[in-house]
Amino acid sequence: MAGWDGDQADDGLPAADDEIGGGPGIDAVELTDDDLLREMGSLHRTRLETLRHGTDAALANHLRRTADLETEYLTRHPGREVDQARLRDGR
Repeated sequence: MAGWDGDQADDGLPAADDEIGGGPGIDAVELTDDDLLREMGSLHRTRLETLRHGTDAALANHLRRTADLETEYLTRHPGREVDQARLRDGR
C-alpha cells in the first residue's frame, strides 16, 4: 500500500471484503455491550494479519470498523476506569 498515511480508511474502497467476514457488520450503536466487546476483541486479534496480508480494501474496512466500535465504546463508557499500572510515572 504505497504512500499509506492513515487517511485511506475513507478512500472510496468497498466496505465489504471477504477476507474479514464479508461485510461491515452490525452498526456499533445496535450492539449490546457484550457484543461490542466481543467484536472489538475479534478485530484486535486479526489486526496484524490484516495489516500484513490483507488487501487494501480489507485494511480500510478493518480500520473503519475498529474506529466505529471503539468510538461507540468510548461514548458508552466516558468515565472508564484507567488502570494506574498502565500509566507512565508522572502522567
